[in-house]
Amino acid sequence: MEKGSINVKTENIFPIIKKFLYSDHEIFLRELISNAVDATQKLKTLASVGEFKEELGDLTIEVILDAHKKTLTVKDKGIGMTAAEVDQYINQIAFSGAEEFVEKYKGKGDAEVLIGHFGLGFYSSFMVSKKVDIISKSYKNTEDAYPVKWSCDGSPEFTINKTKKGNRGTDVVLHINDESKEFLEEYRIKELLRKYCKFLPIPIQFGTEKVFEKLEGEITEDGKPKTLEVEKPRIINDINPLWKRKPAELKDEEYKTFYHDLYPTTFDEPLFNIHLNVDYPFNLTGVLYFPKVRNNYEMQRNKIQLYCNQVFVTDSVEGIVPDFLTLLHGVLDSPDIPLNVSRSYLQSDANVKKISNHIMKKVADKLENIFKENREEFEKKWDDIKIFIEYGIVSEPNFYERAEKFALFKNTEGNYFTFEEYKDKVQTLQTDKNKQLVYLYATQLDEQHSFIEAAKERGYDVLVMDGTIDTHFINTLEQKLADTTFARVDSNLVDKLIEKEDALPPVLSEDQIKQLKELVQEQVDKNRFHVSAESMNPDDQPMLITRPEFMRRMKDMAALGGGYTFMGDMPEHLNLLVNLNHRLIVQLLDEKDEDRRKSLTKQMIDLALLSQNMLKGQPLTEFIKRSLEIIK
Repeated sequence: MEKGSINVKTENIFPIIKKFLYSDHEIFLRELISNAVDATQKLKTLASVGEFKEELGDLTIEVILDAHKKTLTVKDKGIGMTAAEVDQYINQIAFSGAEEFVEKYKGKGDAEVLIGHFGLGFYSSFMVSKKVDIISKSYKNTEDAYPVKWSCDGSPEFTINKTKKGNRGTDVVLHINDESKEFLEEYRIKELLRKYCKFLPIPIQFGTEKVFEKLEGEITEDGKPKTLEVEKPRIINDINPLWKRKPAELKDEEYKTFYHDLYPTTFDEPLFNIHLNVDYPFNLTGVLYFPKVRNNYEMQRNKIQLYCNQVFVTDSVEGIVPDFLTLLHGVLDSPDIPLNVSRSYLQSDANVKKISNHIMKKVADKLENIFKENREEFEKKWDDIKIFIEYGIVSEPNFYERAEKFALFKNTEGNYFTFEEYKDKVQTLQTDKNKQLVYLYATQLDEQHSFIEAAKERGYDVLVMDGTIDTHFINTLEQKLADTTFARVDSNLVDKLIEKEDALPPVLSEDQIKQLKELVQEQVDKNRFHVSAESMNPDDQPMLITRPEFMRRMKDMAALGGGYTFMGDMPEHLNLLVNLNHRLIVQLLDEKDEDRRKSLTKQMIDLALLSQNMLKGQPLTEFIKRSLEIIK
């Protein structure tokens, strides 16, 4: 028997491990099973090069829970360790400057950035254990390769004994402490295995130590005790997941089945997928899916699972992939992504940034290929995928350079155009007197119907821009497209939105116009409405309500958290336009009965409100009564 102290030069290492190295204690199981997988794969490598000549046999890793003994055991049949290797890999923690490490990271929550560099994965077991045993037998047939048992109670003190062990490999036995009883619950261990080990490349089996239990006092016909078969240990992982296979071998149904395996509560089919398979200048495999995105796109995030050699790392990938791609679903796997590090480290890692840029390029390639090969199918899916593309254009300048080839505008007729196609379509008619090209758009087809029709009567085209982030998207396009501006159809008179050379002259005098404005202003809330008299087409409505483009955009962006939060609670400011050339307006000034003149003025204001779906409650009731009086 040998006794000694773990070579870390300080007794403070275990508190550091327990409190600061890992943000979540559950990670210990991932670390132990990852070690077991590494040991098994090393043995397979030795066998493949002829250094291990025996039969590999069953390489299944076993996870055994014994709630009665309060132990959790991870058993592998890998290369195992000799006493000297236990001393090297376990007792002499594989980093120098332990004291500097402790001083530097004591009390800091992001110290996990160094775990992967210093071989501390095994020591995560002490976060949940009052004692840990390692029982190991090396694959070697040398004199010093006898089985050994290492034990430690969470202090720097340890013991190593010779022991008995029939098979090669390593058993790690955790004696779970009282604060971590949750890890003695079968459902909890199953949950962790599903989360971290679902796709590991070596079979993982979970179960109890006993498979059969004797039934007290019951004997079979041949005189043997009856036994009751309990649940047998089961393999819980898929060792050859879909993303590791060649795309040419897979069918669409297999991709869809895998999607529903990843997201069992999702009933919609994915729109399409991208299978990544890169081996230079870095290694990356994976499958990304374009899902149907609901209005609350925040709910769609964190659906990409990040793996390192089939070991789960995280599903919180903001900063690791471009922000707009966090709306995608699926799996990414790369050995070049460090396993045991914090997300802040991943976000600054050079390899991760290269991978991120490559993923963006592959997504752009896929979208462009679909557009070129089957534009009709692409247009059918546009309403479901446009948020990805618009979000990418808004947030990633490099993506815009690719996306402008396949990003589409949709007009109120349901027709689709690329940016270049649409410019060619409207440039002649919708260029104003200042040589500015004006793109008209609508956000609510029903509510803005009269404005849309007024634009169409002049031969103008109107786009549909009713998406969640279209306000940001429009702002971005105005910066990208030369001499181009966007105007919502209800933000002003259409003749004001696209001003030509000459406006119609008013038929009223200046005194009449002043009198008319005073009459209308008496009937409206001055804090909400700005009244203006406009020389409009005689066939337009007598009064019209418009929403100023700039102020409305700022409020929309405030609602989306666009940096204008100070405007979020401000009341909506509206323009009430009076058509100086409408015959009813002219007749209004000729009306001698003062009460009737006020009643007719109020009626025309309410008609303007009604056309915008803004007349409700008591004002609507009064409007109906007034209408009946006028009919009488």
